[in-house]
Amino acid sequence: MIRDKSVRKPARAAPAKDAATKATPGKAAKALAGKKGIIAIAPPSFRRERALIKRGVWPVAGCDEAGRGPLAGPVVAAAVILDPDRIPRGIDDSKRLTAEEREKLFDKICATAQVSVAVASPSRIDRDNILRASLWALKRAVVALPERPRHVFVDGRDRLDTECDCEAVIGGDGIVLSIAAASIVAKVTRDRLMCALAQDCPGYGFEQHKGYAVPEHLDALDRLGPSIHHRSFFAPVAAARAKHMPWTVEPVHDLFSVTEVEVRVEASVETSAAANL
Repeated sequence: MIRDKSVRKPARAAPAKDAATKATPGKAAKALAGKKGIIAIAPPSFRRERALIKRGVWPVAGCDEAGRGPLAGPVVAAAVILDPDRIPRGIDDSKRLTAEEREKLFDKICATAQVSVAVASPSRIDRDNILRASLWALKRAVVALPERPRHVFVDGRDRLDTECDCEAVIGGDGIVLSIAAASIVAKVTRDRLMCALAQDCPGYGFEQHKGYAVPEHLDALDRLGPSIHHRSFFAPVAAARAKHMPWTVEPVHDLFSVTEVEVRVEASVETSAAANL
């Protein structure tokens, strides 16, 4: 049998593309989440803010802070009121973004939204403790907004003592878009401050680690001792201060230690006591 070579075989069906590439972003995230070893994280949304807007509640702000954990430098808090009609694309939890992405979004957020920043210095942190200093800075940032908000979303479990309604959202920088925007503003602002402090106090590497307790920072603390920008009561700083400036460390009295007290009893008292027995 002679086959006509001009007759081509039917082309094989092209392999179906990955469902995630065809699907919408939301569906793509679900498709990727179904794959083994891949965890899809949904970006923060403007859903909660928009629900308040529909109820006539506006302006709505989000606030967050950067710098609770470091051994040096201030805590920086930011508050942001996003314009619903001009929300920059790509806003996310600052921890999920690169430094370059944060810098670009910082400029876009400041150009389109109402933004305010407040700073709690290391001396305030030493005086009030890190939690109270952070809450103080967050409240100051909200009060400093150009327009007074009617509702505030704050990242974490602690509500702020504000005149408007305040809602604490645990993990809010990855859930609420306004909080995510505030996290970017706070992070970029603090990073820039730490780079400036690096010039004031060279040798600690603030421009690299931003004051966090990385090995390079701990080594510098051990060699140089603490600077005026360090938080005195954080354990590694206190240890370095005790080593380099022991005269500044007050002795701690152990209230639970047992001390011997000499009790002198006069002979007459002892005699009368024996007579009564």
